[in-house]
Amino acid sequence: MITNQNKKTTPYNNMKKTLTILTLLVLIISYKASAQDDLPQQIKSYLSFEGGLSLPSGNFGKSIYGNNSAGYAKNGVVFALDGAVYLYKNFGIGATFTFQDQGELNNNDAQSLSNGYNNSFVKDQTTVTSEGRYHSSFLMAGPQYSFIFNKFILDLRASAGIVKSWSTPIIIVEFDTSTDNNIVPTQVSSTAKAFAYGGSAGLRYSFSQSWDVGFKLNYVNSDGIAIQNSGDPGTTGRYVTKMPITVLQSTVGITLHL
Repeated sequence: MITNQNKKTTPYNNMKKTLTILTLLVLIISYKASAQDDLPQQIKSYLSFEGGLSLPSGNFGKSIYGNNSAGYAKNGVVFALDGAVYLYKNFGIGATFTFQDQGELNNNDAQSLSNGYNNSFVKDQTTVTSEGRYHSSFLMAGPQYSFIFNKFILDLRASAGIVKSWSTPIIIVEFDTSTDNNIVPTQVSSTAKAFAYGGSAGLRYSFSQSWDVGFKLNYVNSDGIAIQNSGDPGTTGRYVTKMPITVLQSTVGITLHL
């Protein structure tokens, strides 16, 4: 036989809970006070060298023929030069310059595009070839505030700036000869610039008076860079004139205090 016994709440139990809560509060307050005692008198401006992953998000990372904003971008690497100058206490201006590679179109992408053009232009066979990769840079700057917890520093920043494309994949579309339509639609590599905005959060650990190591998340979004085309197919099929760019970057780095 299973019995269920409910423990009675007594003043003693209530007192134990109260003492436990008060003890935890005292420990937290003591820890914070101790951390404040260990804080440096003045936070220092810095310069960081970083590297990590750049992950496409939103339309930029999609692979859909019918979506003219789909970028077919891939996960890639990013290298960054980051820094901040403090103007008043923990408030400063931060800036970052990055170079990232977002990959190239693969065989599955080419086949997906080929199938789409076959349907759009009523073709028996379409050959899609691609050359080149997504290479771009961000130059971003904005206000930053840093929180100090003993030897840890949390940097929060809102930023705006530009995205500069160094190259985008060239996409060449060749139709069969089932009709007299001999156009060869080609999406040309873009070197355009566009406005971008975003934000970042980074956590640094000071292991000496002059050096930190850290981890940072950086989000950047742009409405898009201009894309040029040749062999204009008109309004039929996939025709891209603007490529939105959205990425989330995670990096690790080493920081020099200035």
